[in-house]
Amino acid sequence: MVYPGAVHSRFEHSLGVYWLAGKAVDTIKTCQGLELGIERSDIKLVKLAGLLHDVGHGPFSHMFEKEFLPRVFNGLTWSHEDMSVQMVDHIVDEHNIDIDPDSLTKVKQMIIASSEHGSTENMKEKKFLYDIVANGRNGIDVDKFDYIVRDSRACGLGCNFHFERLMESMQVMGDEICYRAKDYLTIHKLFATRADLHRTVYTHAKVKAIELMVVDALLKANDSLDIASSIHQPAEFWKLDDTILKIIEISNTQELKEARDIIQRIRRRELYQFCNEFSVPKDKMEHFKTITPQDIICSQKTGGVTLEEEDIVVSNVKIDLTRGRNNPLQSIKFFKDYDSDEVFSIQDDRISHLLPAFYQDMIVRVYSKKPELVEAVSEAFENFQLKTFGKKAQVHSTPDSKKQRRR
Repeated sequence: MVYPGAVHSRFEHSLGVYWLAGKAVDTIKTCQGLELGIERSDIKLVKLAGLLHDVGHGPFSHMFEKEFLPRVFNGLTWSHEDMSVQMVDHIVDEHNIDIDPDSLTKVKQMIIASSEHGSTENMKEKKFLYDIVANGRNGIDVDKFDYIVRDSRACGLGCNFHFERLMESMQVMGDEICYRAKDYLTIHKLFATRADLHRTVYTHAKVKAIELMVVDALLKANDSLDIASSIHQPAEFWKLDDTILKIIEISNTQELKEARDIIQRIRRRELYQFCNEFSVPKDKMEHFKTITPQDIICSQKTGGVTLEEEDIVVSNVKIDLTRGRNNPLQSIKFFKDYDSDEVFSIQDDRISHLLPAFYQDMIVRVYSKKPELVEAVSEAFENFQLKTFGKKAQVHSTPDSKKQRRR
């Protein structure tokens, strides 16, 4: 809705990961196939994992998982990776697919390898195969290769990261995929480009505004359409996709009127108004607590417009290089050249002093659901910063033109 060339469905992405997963194993097999005992069945299973790794995503992908479900089920621990495993089982059972149980188990373990439930501890051999689609060891996988290049192109952005260089030079050492030391900056560019996409595309201020409105619409429609309960029933979950908005939009029922009104606002571009944002200071990051509308309400001055919680939306955006406040490159094993059997890690300062010393941003954004309240919300947001940090952490005040906007 902000970048019309991009999609949420994951269909094209899944085909891309399927292809890249096969290419990655083919490359390793060409160079080290006899040594590692790679078989045709291994290639098939890795490709299957690539094809099916995102089949557990709900409507609008991470929005459903990270924003909608936590509002419906407080404290629910649910992930699209775990749902993908359930969906794979459902597909196999529903369509009587002939696949042996051991192969099916391997495919599912490859899908969840990077999740908190994933582990290669029980894998006795070829552990490196579980790092190709979803790498839980160091974060370098063909999933990222595909979406970074695909989304950069779809959104009209340049992309200086070239995964081909890493695919051609990777080598399995000690049952782990390792990389040449000379490719350190290429790997750093992988994580930096991903972070740039999160900042400029995935958490773009208007993207988040629309996302927040879609969440509100789904919450208001949930009781009527029983949207959230489908996560417990794979036979129903597969029916749930981005078309849920159209279902709400064309409905004539009174129960869906509030949800329908929100979607109509999105279509008319009557969006929640972005007021301002600040980046949480580094020294406050460790003990940062999620900012809520109530925090902003409690910071408004008396005598003006009285704000209510339902007038405000706060978005707490975390952007990192995949390992929180840690450097993901410290988890990667490097080698000197193809004749060497020694692996080692590399410190940033051995490569360049221009690389970042901090690896995480936390951005707090506030939105007004009504354009006539932008000024009051912006003022309360500034007061909150003064109370919390003793200063205004935002770059500049909210523009007057935005404050004066009316319906």
